[in-house]
Amino acid sequence: MAASLNNLAEVYRAKGRRVEALPLLERALSINEKVLRPDDPGLFTNLNNLALLYKAQGEYSKAEPLLKRSLAIAETSLGPEHPSVASMLNNLAELYRRRG
Repeated sequence: MAASLNNLAEVYRAKGRRVEALPLLERALSINEKVLRPDDPGLFTNLNNLALLYKAQGEYSKAEPLLKRSLAIAETSLGPEHPSVASMLNNLAELYRRRG
């Protein structure tokens, strides 16, 4: 269920329908946080996607902790040299660039 919510939210986000995407991403993350361990690799996609939505809305203070948590989980589960880790580092760097 959480994966389906996340995927639908990503479709909405890609179409610029952020208002509709937000509750779906929040619900997907809530579901996964209840059924997965706090450091489960299944969480980093949810965290990253929700953070990107917050970043797009200019809500940087909400995005930053999600990006950091997502990055920590990805580094631990995939290793520091994994392409997903590089992508998340770029997301975090872009957030910092936007914040000045």
